[in-house]
Amino acid sequence: MRVKGGSVTRQRRKRWLEKAEGSWGTRNTSYRIARQTVIRAAEYAYRDRRNKKRDFRKLWISRINAAVRELGYTYSQFMNALVKANVVTKDGQGLNRKMLSELAINNPEAFNQLVDKVMK
Repeated sequence: MRVKGGSVTRQRRKRWLEKAEGSWGTRNTSYRIARQTVIRAAEYAYRDRRNKKRDFRKLWISRINAAVRELGYTYSQFMNALVKANVVTKDGQGLNRKMLSELAINNPEAFNQLVDKVMK
């Protein structure tokens, strides 16, 4: 008599189907398609966790650049001055781009003072 898997197979398939909950159409009811959907979703999630870091860094740089250009400087000039003044270091100590971006948005006066102090 052949072995059909029984409860073990059902449990395994149920796990895949539970992970596919919320998917549209047969993607959450058909085992084979649900499994493919979950695997692909995991690949996208893995990729996009890395892309998220890249995207936020681009956003922070854009914000800093916009704030600095209002004062007549470029982003690269400003960052170079920060490195020379040891406000930003290559090993990640001091102010980072996220902090500078938040400072430029939420406290423009303090950001302007920082720019004036560093650029002189």
